[in-house]
Amino acid sequence: MRYDFASDNTAGMAPSALKALVDANQDFAAGYGADAYSAKAADAVRGLLDVDADVRFVFSGTAANSIALSMLAQPFEAVLAHHTAHVCTDETGAPGFFGHGMGLIGLPGYSGKIDVDGLCAALDEPVVGHRQPPAALTLTQATEYGTVYSEDEMALLIRMAKGANLGVHVDGARLANAVAAGFDPKSLGRMGVDIISLGGAKAGAHGVEALVVLNRSLSSRLDNRLKQSGQTASKGRLLAAPLGGLIQSGEWLSGAQNANAMAQRLADGIEASTPFVLAHPVESNTVFVRMSDEALAAVRNKGFAVYAFDDGSVRFVCSWATKTEAVDELIAVLSNLD
Repeated sequence: MRYDFASDNTAGMAPSALKALVDANQDFAAGYGADAYSAKAADAVRGLLDVDADVRFVFSGTAANSIALSMLAQPFEAVLAHHTAHVCTDETGAPGFFGHGMGLIGLPGYSGKIDVDGLCAALDEPVVGHRQPPAALTLTQATEYGTVYSEDEMALLIRMAKGANLGVHVDGARLANAVAAGFDPKSLGRMGVDIISLGGAKAGAHGVEALVVLNRSLSSRLDNRLKQSGQTASKGRLLAAPLGGLIQSGEWLSGAQNANAMAQRLADGIEASTPFVLAHPVESNTVFVRMSDEALAAVRNKGFAVYAFDDGSVRFVCSWATKTEAVDELIAVLSNLD
């Protein structure tokens, strides 16, 4: 493939993340996260969110999400999520595995955003002994379809959940892209979010995500939970430092700004000069397009890696490393298809 638009996971490490990894690789340091590099990275996460939180670094978004949800719901309870959320469609039952049987309840909503009426209906369901009642709500920011909750939209859903005594988790695998679109990350603490999975891999780090526990009443024996889950890195500094470097340098945000700008450039070009229709609003770094199987095959034959998504559209993802030349060549290819 000449150009990869299949996922932002396919890009390499951003320069500041790679430099931080090299710097952390010098000499000796305490293991299991008890080192200065991990502490500095945790402080960077706290500063980004403006929260006093317990921060740990894990190997994947699936682990961060699943462990977070297992902290909010008992095995006989469930978590409310948009029905297309990553925890529902792409984690192979990991939330239930880590949560020892904890369930998921999918909710409706346009382009990945939970519908207020759908949440109301779920919260109004009576608690009976024959099904798992909801104990938590998880929100994805930016969503699986690249849309971004406004602060008012997210605050309303969180107030509804808190009013029903539910815990709240935010899947922030692409939080950087939401922030680049204008969302204030410091608002999450003010809204009463309990736990955040803060994205590193998609933002330009290597395989690292931050588990950010804002509600410290949930932190009891957190390190035991992580150890049992296989998420305690023996050389913790090499896991944590790249995300810390990415945030401290500003590339966590500037990389997302590039990704969003490239996605908007692609969307504008598709609308202006191709026969294809956008399937969802373009608000972050992903563009979803309605096209035939024949057109999809033609795009791939031209050397572009893209992803056929769950709703039947084709997903094009831009990253910190996406260049205008690649976007413009893709637009030119699309303009000659039907």
